[in-house]
Amino acid sequence: MMGIHSPQKELFSYHIDLDQRVRADHPLRRIAAAIDFSFIRNEVADCYGYNGNESVDPVILLKLMFLLFYDDIASERELMAISAERLDYLWFLGYGLDDKIPDHSVLSKARARWGQEAFEGFFIRTVAQCVAAGLVDGKKLHVDSSLIAAHASRDSVVKSSPELIAALKAAYQAQESKLAEASTAAAYPAVNDRMLSTTDPDAPVVRKNNEPSRPAYHHHRGVDDAHGVITAVETTPGTIAENKKLLDLLEQHESHTGRAAQTVVADSKYGTAENYVACQQQGMTTHLGDVLGKQNHERQRAGIFPDSAFIYHEPDNTYTCPAGQVMKPRRLHPWKRTWEYTLPQGVCAGCALRAQCTRSKTSRTMHRHEHQELLDRARTQAHSGAGRADQRRRQTVMEGSFADATNNHGFKHSRWRRLWRQQIQDWLIAAIQNIRLLLSRAGKNRSAGAAALKVLRLEQSFTSWLDFLCSQPCGRSAEHEFS
Repeated sequence: MMGIHSPQKELFSYHIDLDQRVRADHPLRRIAAAIDFSFIRNEVADCYGYNGNESVDPVILLKLMFLLFYDDIASERELMAISAERLDYLWFLGYGLDDKIPDHSVLSKARARWGQEAFEGFFIRTVAQCVAAGLVDGKKLHVDSSLIAAHASRDSVVKSSPELIAALKAAYQAQESKLAEASTAAAYPAVNDRMLSTTDPDAPVVRKNNEPSRPAYHHHRGVDDAHGVITAVETTPGTIAENKKLLDLLEQHESHTGRAAQTVVADSKYGTAENYVACQQQGMTTHLGDVLGKQNHERQRAGIFPDSAFIYHEPDNTYTCPAGQVMKPRRLHPWKRTWEYTLPQGVCAGCALRAQCTRSKTSRTMHRHEHQELLDRARTQAHSGAGRADQRRRQTVMEGSFADATNNHGFKHSRWRRLWRQQIQDWLIAAIQNIRLLLSRAGKNRSAGAAALKVLRLEQSFTSWLDFLCSQPCGRSAEHEFS
C-alpha cells in the first residue's frame, strides 16, 4: 500500500524550526518552489496495493534519488547517513528532526517497482517546464554521445565461443526473471559475441582510442541551441554506434518540445549518407561533419583521374569517362543504396588513358547514391559558413553539457548495473541539469525584468515632473526652459 507523508511541525523538538534554519536563498528552496515532485504519486499508484504496510511516500523517494545525483553523493548508504545530519535535506524531504530516515534499500526497491517510465516522465516534465519558460527554441538541435564506464571491472569479462556466451546471457536473463526484476529488452544486436561481463551482462566490452577495453554503455543526447536545455536522451549498450541514434533523438526532441528541429548539428561520426539523406527528406538543414568527403579524399590516388572527371547524365543514369566511353549502371548495392557503374573489361584494357584512370586489373568503377542530389545538398550545407560556425558552437554546447554532468553529477560512471538502471541514471542527471538551467535563467529573467521596471518607473517620474513644471505659472513658459 502506498503511503503519503504529511509534513507537520513537532510540538516538542527543542524549539527548532527548519524553516528558519534553511536560508531563504538556498538552492533547495528554489527547487522545491519550482518543481512539483508530487506528480510521482499518480505515476506509480498502480505499483502499490490497497492494504498492508504503508510504504515510504514516493515523493520522498524521488527527492532522495534527486539529491543523490544533485550533490553527487558517493552511495545511497552515505545519502541516508548524511540526510539526518543536514537540516537543508530534512527540510527538502519534509522531515523533522525526530523523523526516522528510511533504509537505503527502499531506493533500489522503488526503482525495480516503478520501472523506467516514471523517471522518463520526470525528465520530460523538466523539458516541458523549460519550454514554458521560453528556454527552448526548438529550431536547432546539437547531437552527440559519450561512453559511460559500467559498474563492472575488466576482470569480470570472460571470453569464449559465441555459442557459450549466448548461453550465459540466456542464463542471466532467466535468473533475473526469477528475482522478479525488469530485464533488458532484446532490442539491440550483439556486436561483440565472444566476450561477456559476468558482473553486468548488459554492458559490452568496448575500447575508446588507445584506452584499455572495458564494459561500457553509450549515452546519446540532444541539446537545444538556445540555452543548452537537454531535450532528448537515449541509453544503449556501448557497441551501438552513435550515428544510429540521430533520427531517434530528433524524433524525441519533437515529441518532448512540440517543435520539429529545422537544423541538426553533429560531428563527423554522424555524417553518414543514411543520416544526410534522411534529414534532407524531412526538410532539415544538415550541419554534420563530412565523413563522406574525407573518405572520398582518401580514396583518391596521385596520378589517377578524380571522380569529378566523370560526367553524369541524369536522363539515362549513365556516366561518361574521360575517354568518352559510356558507363552504364550494373547493380544497386542492397544496403549502401549506391549504383555501381562500370565498363566491359575489354574496353578499359585497350584504353590509352588506362594508366591515368585505374590501377585495377579489370576496369574503373564509379559509385553514386540513389539520392545523390540530396546528399550533395547536405554536404554543401555542412561546408557552408553557417555550418562551420555551428560546428564550432557545438563544441561549446555539447562538450559543456557533458562536462557539467561529469563534474557535478557523476555522469561518466554507472552507479548501478544493467541497462534499465543506467537509463534511470541518465534521465535523472539530464532532469537535474535542466532544472539548474531553469532556475539560473529564471533568475536572470527576473533581474532583467526588475531592471526594466526600474527604468520604466524613472521614466514615469520624469514625465510627471515635466508635466508639473509645465502647469506652473511663471514669467517664462516651461516649454521655453527646455527649448
